[in-house]
Amino acid sequence: MTDVLLTQDSDGVRLLTLNRPEAFNSLSVELKEDLIAALREAAADDAIRSLVITGAGKAFCAGQDLKEHTDLLDSGDPAPMKTVEDHYNPLIRAITAMPKPVIAAVNGMAAGAGASLAYASDLRVAADNAKFLMAFANVGLSSDTGASWTLPRLIGYGRAMEMLLLAEPVAAEEALRIGMVNRVVPEGSAVEAATEIATRMAAGPTSAYARIKETMLAAASEGLTEALEVEAGAQGEAAQTHDHREATAAFVAKRTPQFTGH
Repeated sequence: MTDVLLTQDSDGVRLLTLNRPEAFNSLSVELKEDLIAALREAAADDAIRSLVITGAGKAFCAGQDLKEHTDLLDSGDPAPMKTVEDHYNPLIRAITAMPKPVIAAVNGMAAGAGASLAYASDLRVAADNAKFLMAFANVGLSSDTGASWTLPRLIGYGRAMEMLLLAEPVAAEEALRIGMVNRVVPEGSAVEAATEIATRMAAGPTSAYARIKETMLAAASEGLTEALEVEAGAQGEAAQTHDHREATAAFVAKRTPQFTGH
């Protein structure tokens, strides 16, 4: 990894910090590629049991680095036209398929693809100065980074359409009211609050969390019959885990369970 993405581990939690504060953590090719690699690495690392994603400085993520994008367009480089397939789609797949919880600590402005990274996360903790902006239309673009799928599932079709068409910012308290974020905390404390949740979950039954994510993802795009089948399969697998046996034994013994994620 390079210094555009910082990684810090503690108590089973991996903190990924987008580190381009001078550019409001906008997503350059380098940052996108590093983030994809970091997410895949975390997914494969059994020592990592939950993740927090945040941004350095005053912003969470301003979305696509438009300066780099424009320079590449002007040079005739075909890369800008492929970034959705090469970068944004893999990023969203990596977050939603991550077999452990992913929490977005939204410490400031989250715009475009940056906001979409938060929408794809499992939980969102926002600082009270945070804002969410879907500004694709302002630069003559359609939505990407999964926003057309994730955002309506958080706040409903009508409100998501309003955000995408009118490109008006939504402040943190309003985001909480409409279900876009899970918690709002004082400015400067989003990472701490998100890490507290992530640490608690890292000590929990992460094997069950992985299957909850699997069933929720399936249910969001399948019919009831298919969702029931996925639930049955996931529950059958969960019932065979050490964590399930440990939790039931602890319940009977009236003690605190010790989860291993297996």
